Amino acid sequence: MTHEGDADSHEPVLDTVDRVSELCFGLFMALTFVGTVSAATAGEDAGRTMLYTALGCNLAWGLADALMFLVRTLTNRGRRLTLALAIRNAPDADAGRRVLRDALPRFMRPLVSDENLEPIRLRLAATTNLPDRPRFVRNDFLGALGIFVIIVLSTFPVALPFIIFRDVPTALLVSRVLTLVMLFGCGLALGHHAGWGGWKAGLAMVVFGVLLTMAIIALGG
Repeated sequence: MTHEGDADSHEPVLDTVDRVSELCFGLFMALTFVGTVSAATAGEDAGRTMLYTALGCNLAWGLADALMFLVRTLTNRGRRLTLALAIRNAPDADAGRRVLRDALPRFMRPLVSDENLEPIRLRLAATTNLPDRPRFVRNDFLGALGIFVIIVLSTFPVALPFIIFRDVPTALLVSRVLTLVMLFGCGLALGHHAGWGGWKAGLAMVVFGVLLTMAIIALGG
């Protein structure tokens, strides 16, 4: 195992699932606020009110989610460090392999033999440059910033039509169509990433997004 900073420098700041998930969260939040405010707002300033309301919501959500990303990252890094130290400080080889095996997903444990685990245990046991505690690295803050930016930017396809079109029903229709297109794109990306088939995943994401948004609005969100 290398130093945490060196190891993490080779990992993507945000993977496909992270980026798509944050974009969907932002879309859902903006869509529910726009839908709620559009039903209660009228007049010339209705469009600006909806834009500012949705943007304010996603600014707050983006900040909270970015901070939670940092918390989650540091927690996971601490867990990995604890595992590495437990293996390195194990009293014997059998104990080290047990620690390593327990860290595997449950379905993988019967598939991995002690002979498979031993080279990993030996490398960890020989490691001398483990940090004394988990620390943030530059990419962690870039990831948090990326999450914040994705969520904030997701506001505009949903809310900008209310600035462009004076007629609220027309703006609402355009907003929903753009949202559905973006949800389809999100599902397409997830489908390709998971190997499920892009079109099916895209359509499933659209259906899921519509149902989830309806549920959020019905529950007062």
